[in-house]
This record gives sequence, C-alpha cells and structure tokens, in this order.
Amino acid sequence: MNRVAGSFYGLAFGDALARPTEFLTVAEIDERFGPLGPDELDGDPALVTDDTQMALAVAWALHGVDEYTPAVLEPRLRERFVAWSVSPDNDRAPGMTCLRACANLADGVPWVRATITGSKGCGANMRVTPVGLLPGVDLDLLAGIAQLQAAMTHGHPTALAASELTAYATWLLVEGADLTTIPAALRARCADQRTVYRHDWLDTLWQGPAATTPEAYISRGWDECADALDRVITALTHPDHGGDACLDTGAGWRAEEALATSLYCAIRHADAPVQALTRAAHTSGDSDSIAALTGAFVGATHGLPAWPTDWITRIEYTDQIAALTTPPATTQHLAE
Repeated sequence: MNRVAGSFYGLAFGDALARPTEFLTVAEIDERFGPLGPDELDGDPALVTDDTQMALAVAWALHGVDEYTPAVLEPRLRERFVAWSVSPDNDRAPGMTCLRACANLADGVPWVRATITGSKGCGANMRVTPVGLLPGVDLDLLAGIAQLQAAMTHGHPTALAASELTAYATWLLVEGADLTTIPAALRARCADQRTVYRHDWLDTLWQGPAATTPEAYISRGWDECADALDRVITALTHPDHGGDACLDTGAGWRAEEALATSLYCAIRHADAPVQALTRAAHTSGDSDSIAALTGAFVGATHGLPAWPTDWITRIEYTDQIAALTTPPATTQHLAE
C-alpha cells in the first residue's frame, strides 16, 4: 500500500494538476478546463511548482540524519533552502517571503533574524508533509521539526501552528486514521498546545514587537488555526455545493487557510483521490498549494494505488520522490 509514497506523490500530483489554475478565477478555469476543472496531468514530465520543490528540500534535509535536533537540522535546512532559492529550476512563481528569507539565510544571518516575522503564508506548510512521513518520531519531535522548518522563513506564530498541524494530520493518516476524524483531532491539538512555546527549537523568535511572553506569541497562532478548523467542521455539516471550496474555508494564501481548504477538499472526496485533486485545483485561491496538501492527505489515506500508474512515471522529480520513499533499509529514511 505504501502510504508514505502515496502521500508524497499525491502532493506532487496535486501541485502539478493545479499549476495552471493557481492565478485563475473559477470562471477562467471553467473556460479552459470545463466545469469540473482539470483531471489529467499536462506534459511529460508534468511540471510541478515551488511547493513540491520545497517539500523535496525539507525531505532531503531530513534524509540520512541520525539525530533530529535543532543543531543538526538547522544547517541542513538552511543549505537546502538556499540551494532551492538559487536553482535555475526555481522559476515557478515562488513566494516572496521564501525568497527574501532565503536571501538572508544565504548571507549567513542567524535564522531568527533571517525569517520574515510577519508572514504566515502557506509557504510554511505547503512543504511540511515530509515531516509527517518520518518513521519513529513522537509528537514532540514532529512538532519541533515542523515548527523549525516553518520558522526559518515564516516567523508568524500561525505559520508555525499550521505547519505542525499539517504534519500531524499527515502522520495520523499514515498511521491509519480516518480522514473524517482529522479536523476534530487537529482542533483538540490546538487546545492542548495553545501555550506551548518550544524554546529549544524556536530560540528567541517570540521576541517581536507585538508579543509580551512566549505563551502570548504562540497562542495567537493556535487560536487562528482553531478558528480555521472550526470553519472546516461547520462547512462539512452542510450539503456539498460542489463549487469553489475557497468560499467555505478560505483562499489558501495563508497557512491556516491552506490547511483548512485542503482538508475540506480531501474529506469531501475521501474515496475519490483524483476527484479530490480536481476539486482543489478548481478553486479561486492558491490552487496549487491547496491541491498539493489535498493530495498529500488523500495519498496518505489510500497509499500509492490511489493514483493513476502512468502519473508516477510522468511527474517531474519522480526519481527523487522514489528515492525518498523507497530507500535502502540500512539508512534513515521516509518509510512506512
């Protein structure tokens, strides 16, 4: 079944399917792809965006590591983020927050000053699902890694909380949780973690102009994520109108909305993985990030058989995804 491979490929498939729709209105998507939106990958290879590229950067930073600590992971993440930022393949409309923060990291600025403190863009969590695919990590370790990789570019507390929740959702699904239970599980995590500031991972990040204590800083992020999840839970109690999911749970440009709207699409089409991607791509907001996370969630639920076989060979970076999800047993890796 390989839920890990299903999730990573699902992220790339959603990203590629929605790449042409990201900056289009629903009316423009309808005109180009028909009233249901795109349902087939375009090209060979089918190109992805910065979402998949940065998810690969995170995954490679974690690959082959013997010990997951801030001291070990920060330089590895820095190296991979900077390499992505200057790569000739970084021509897929990357987010300005990531580019600005990576430029600071490239200059050797300590990450707590390199990050863009006011940003809670979805660049923080579009790339985090590989953290949820790590074998043998407990929730404290998952939380620390997820928040650190977000904090290095996006210093807003909501970016941190949304990234942890996105990784946690992926972890739960790989462990066999039902998709329909995920919003409530994440909502409970918001309440449980509301005042938990992870000093060992986040250092002095909280010391911005608006925060008085670490707890006050981080609680804002959890509260905003809780509100977004409440919108998902409420929307799912209503009949599915079949239209733009962004109208129900947000446009997805912000981290908490990308999580919320991708969960909404995944749950609405929990038993139809390709249809879930199409629904996510057929949106007025940040369609590629929404569809990428939708694919990661549905793929973690159904495993690799969720996806058309020919998509696996046609997707860009398939060699890297395969290497990360089916590595030798003798190395630390992403595995079921």
